[in-house]
Amino acid sequence: MSTLRTSSNLARTCLKSSVRSSSMRAVSARYNSTASNSPNDSSRPAQTHFGFRTVDENVKEDLVKGVFSSVAPKYDLMNDAMSMGVHRLWKDDFVSLLNPGRRGPIKILDMAGGTGDIALRMLDHAREKYADRDTSVLVSDINPDMLKEGMRNVRKTMYHNTPQVAFQVANAQELDPEIFPDNSFDLYTIAFGIRNCTSIPSVLKEAHRVLKPGGTFACLEFGKVDNPLLSQLYEVYSFSVIPMLGSILASDRESYQYLVESIRRFPSQPAFAQMIRDAGFTTGQDFSGQGGAWRDLWGGIASVHLGVKA
Repeated sequence: MSTLRTSSNLARTCLKSSVRSSSMRAVSARYNSTASNSPNDSSRPAQTHFGFRTVDENVKEDLVKGVFSSVAPKYDLMNDAMSMGVHRLWKDDFVSLLNPGRRGPIKILDMAGGTGDIALRMLDHAREKYADRDTSVLVSDINPDMLKEGMRNVRKTMYHNTPQVAFQVANAQELDPEIFPDNSFDLYTIAFGIRNCTSIPSVLKEAHRVLKPGGTFACLEFGKVDNPLLSQLYEVYSFSVIPMLGSILASDRESYQYLVESIRRFPSQPAFAQMIRDAGFTTGQDFSGQGGAWRDLWGGIASVHLGVKA
């Protein structure tokens, strides 16, 4: 297993301890200083969203890293509580659809892999269904705290200290070519992570670069719900129940409020499918299901998007 590389970016959290509060003040000062500039100031950095807030692009990365440093120790617990365990079914469906091991051993890059749950599912599927012990996964995340949780989880498995799994701190938007060479992976997975990136097109461009010709980009992410009744119920649950659970189980309402808001700001399934095509991937047509660009899960609460590098 490779060791974690040190990230030079600032790591901040949204908790209310004195150290984390000082970090929040520092980033807020940067945000407020740029916000006070004239709208016509050409030197002002490009802007993006952080949940429902509008922030400078150079601030969002620190804010997102702060959120996930805050939630890392109880990330899996909170996912269970927020989704009543359904996220595990979605991840199982994701892995079953990709079916690793079916065509022999493959090399997988699991970006925003955090706690390692997708990587372990991939390795278990290949081993249990195809007796494949040569498929390997490089788990990468911008947040060292999340990767520490993943390393802890892997130490409990048979894959610990084997070449089948490794960990690497990296920014999905700017992958180091020495560590992530061109045309080097058969499968690129990212589950519930791409919506937190500052530039989704940059992430997709890098995914296309590192995949081999014929390689697959696979993204599991929250989507838009078409059914009006389900959409209304989901909206109430998301904005009323999930932040409350964050307060009760993790003492961190703010981080989970952001997670809910980030889901709402993520593009619709057709819009995201077009972004994948714009990055150079081939997809299915704009509908859900066999032959489509995506597959909706639970009425579109989550969706699996696929693209193939020509």
